[in-house]
Amino acid sequence: MQTILYISCSPRGSASHSLDFAEEFLTRLHQHHPTARIHNRDLAANPPTVVDAAFSNAILDPASPPEAFTQSETLIRELEDADALVIATPMHNFTVPAVLKAWIDQIVRIHRTFKSTPAGKVGTLQDRPVYILIASGGWFSGPSPTGTPAQPDFLTPYLTTILNTIGLRDIHIIALEGVTRGPAMLERAVSLARQSLDRILPPR
Repeated sequence: MQTILYISCSPRGSASHSLDFAEEFLTRLHQHHPTARIHNRDLAANPPTVVDAAFSNAILDPASPPEAFTQSETLIRELEDADALVIATPMHNFTVPAVLKAWIDQIVRIHRTFKSTPAGKVGTLQDRPVYILIASGGWFSGPSPTGTPAQPDFLTPYLTTILNTIGLRDIHIIALEGVTRGPAMLERAVSLARQSLDRILPPR
């Protein structure tokens, strides 16, 4: 493994639980691959352009100016050059943050990262490990420790499906749940996340 693409999404900077755990995760990943270079694409600091008319028209008309895909090509090539992808994201309103959706809309592109076939969409990117680190104020994988019902989760099935669409299927998810419910719940969330980390990437 030579290059790790790290996609960070939180606008909270040093106060972000997803970014804080991502640092721990990346340290562990680097222990497994000490020669790998980590390339950080901070979507909160530099949000991708939202798909506009020029992009949409170019998708429908191959004769359109290629300039419409300039940013898309940059982001796709970053992904193609990476041997592993790490996405650290909060859960916003049960799903992905707007900046992560904007990045997805730039990299999921017909005739480039997937093709349409009679059997459905087929990804054209080579598979590689994908690690998704999620921080959520509530609980979505099951009821809370006090029995509150799980909140809806449109983030993990969406990311899994959309990444599968472009050929990325080796997906590992680590969730930190209940991070805004006080110090005890945050400590519990980090402890459980570390257990998941140890299963995915055993300590060295």
